[in-house]
Amino acid sequence: MPDAPSALPEVSVVVPVYGGSAALPELRERLAAAMRQAGLRHELILVDDRGQAEAWPTIRALADAHPEVVGLRLSQNFGQHAATVCGIAEARGEWIVTIDDDLEHAPEAIPALLAAGSAETPLVYGTFPQRTHAGYRNLTSELMRRALKRAFPDLNEAYTSFRAIHAPLARHLVALGHNRPYIDGMLSWLTSSVATVEVRHGTREHGHSTYTLRKLISHALNIFVTFSHLPLRVATYGGAALAVVSFLYLAYVVIGRLTGHITDPGYTSLMSVVLLACGIQLLILGVIGEYIGRLMSAAYRRPVYIVAHRVGGGDAGHGP
Repeated sequence: MPDAPSALPEVSVVVPVYGGSAALPELRERLAAAMRQAGLRHELILVDDRGQAEAWPTIRALADAHPEVVGLRLSQNFGQHAATVCGIAEARGEWIVTIDDDLEHAPEAIPALLAAGSAETPLVYGTFPQRTHAGYRNLTSELMRRALKRAFPDLNEAYTSFRAIHAPLARHLVALGHNRPYIDGMLSWLTSSVATVEVRHGTREHGHSTYTLRKLISHALNIFVTFSHLPLRVATYGGAALAVVSFLYLAYVVIGRLTGHITDPGYTSLMSVVLLACGIQLLILGVIGEYIGRLMSAAYRRPVYIVAHRVGGGDAGHGP
């Protein structure tokens, strides 16, 4: 195995690996060429989030053949954001760039992101004027973006998973230790100095996306419940609205009975109101239960991630 480079890298590129392991050799080659052309020392941190059986052998082979590659294998599937935080914690570069494993984020665009960043602007997003995803993915992403903007007024509306983060900001991100991390929400807590750079959205040539509609909805619900009070507010306003409607209906029935307009209030209308009230109450209790469950997870100090195996870059772990 070649000796690891002695000089610290200027750029650490973090890739959470789940369904795109076939693209990793091409990603490494293109990244190395782009960094060499830009005159930047770099390391490539590949985090296996237990998505494909062939991912770890591929990562091991790359780490054995190329000294700039570091491979981390998590003990189980912790999710894309947790895997990304794991890679960020291991990064040694002055700038940490996060990209997906499917080559939809072009490594050649990394120098442009770095050029837009500075100590005063520690966070840069690569944005895509036109995405190559399927229609339902683009639609759900846009709806999600608008909903999140309503829930998080400070969230940069142009957020993507193609980011360049200055090392001091990355250290604060890792220190938060949130057991259900949502990186862009956490970054919005830490800085409002954000820049964006338009980049080309590549086409996935290996495998297929593992983000089904069900997973996208589950991811959205997790973000809202974990990082926003919006569901609680909706439950509160919904309960208040139900109380007002119920009171008005009760007043209507009483007045109608006294004036003789209503001779029989009716079992059907009564049961409709009762069932509606019970349904909304159960929904509100469910929302509150979700928040209590998240608080219990935090109290139990559930780990953000656990690294089971490490290859490349020396045997000892290192952090920013």
